[in-house]
Amino acid sequence: MTQTKTTGLKQATMNILNGIGMGVIAALVPAAILGQLMKALLGVAPAFAQTVINITTFTQSLLAAMAGFCAAYLFQLNMVQMSSVAAAAMIGSGAVTFKNGLMTVAGTGDVINIGLTIIVAIFLVKLIGKRLGSYTALLLPIIIVVGGGGIGLLLLPYVKNVTTLIGTIVMVFTKLQPLLMGILIGMSFAAMIVSPLSAAGIAIAIGLTGVASGAANLGIAGAGYTLGIMSSSVNGMGTTLAHFIGTPKIQMANMLEKPKLFVPVLCASGLSGFLAAIVNLQGTPSSAGFGFSGLIGPLAAYAKMTPGWGSIILLTVLYVVYPVALGFFMRWLFIDRLHFVSAEDLRLDV
Repeated sequence: MTQTKTTGLKQATMNILNGIGMGVIAALVPAAILGQLMKALLGVAPAFAQTVINITTFTQSLLAAMAGFCAAYLFQLNMVQMSSVAAAAMIGSGAVTFKNGLMTVAGTGDVINIGLTIIVAIFLVKLIGKRLGSYTALLLPIIIVVGGGGIGLLLLPYVKNVTTLIGTIVMVFTKLQPLLMGILIGMSFAAMIVSPLSAAGIAIAIGLTGVASGAANLGIAGAGYTLGIMSSSVNGMGTTLAHFIGTPKIQMANMLEKPKLFVPVLCASGLSGFLAAIVNLQGTPSSAGFGFSGLIGPLAAYAKMTPGWGSIILLTVLYVVYPVALGFFMRWLFIDRLHFVSAEDLRLDV
């Protein structure tokens, strides 16, 4: 009986994490792939480019709803239940705010609180079950949206305090010797990007800039390439590319289920952060948490460099050649040589 309960709890946890992971793919990847391209086209086709930017920006703000819907689907809920969980997740995310009678939708919301709200909403759905009978369609959305979403709103300030605390800890690293700082910052942001924490949100909250931002960015890029290359034999080409063109957060469920996967990721990100400190790679608070995604990191770094082919070649080495080589080395070392992890550990069912 105890083992059955443990198995059920583990499966429920994986459903939540996989739901959030799939929501991340649907919500964030379009903007990651098209964002910088559309900005480049603003001078050529402004109406078209701005429309695409608006669409993909709004899509990012639907992360909570998409994650809620995906998680509810994995729990095999019906359409009314899935829709209610999605709405509750959106409310509890913090992406929607109300002021002076106006509703504003901005950002992706707090991923940790999204997960907690989904847990509450699905728990309420399971608790209610079929008790409402023929009134289910009328009453269940009210209970889940108001109850689940309301509890999510109540939890939001406390969850944000946790994020603030983590940001304060990361700030301590910026006071260290540059090379050590680069290693620790790179590892910290790589760990955040494959967890429910928002790497971008923390970077902006603490105003991470300069070499610290560059180390965080290259650390995330190293993690993304490593996860993509290590999993390439079990995932399709599109999914492999999504690890660094999109976001490595799509591996969050696998990482949290199998913590040993953090070892090659942290090794790669630490080496990447170290390299960023050596070459004095710069960044901004807005670019720190994105890695290679949408070319945000490389473009922010280029803006701090002397324009020219020399800078372009250096960034190509830093953001393509080096992390690709690092990813293959980590695959050889941890999968082929040590058999510490396997590619199957990183399989994604998209």
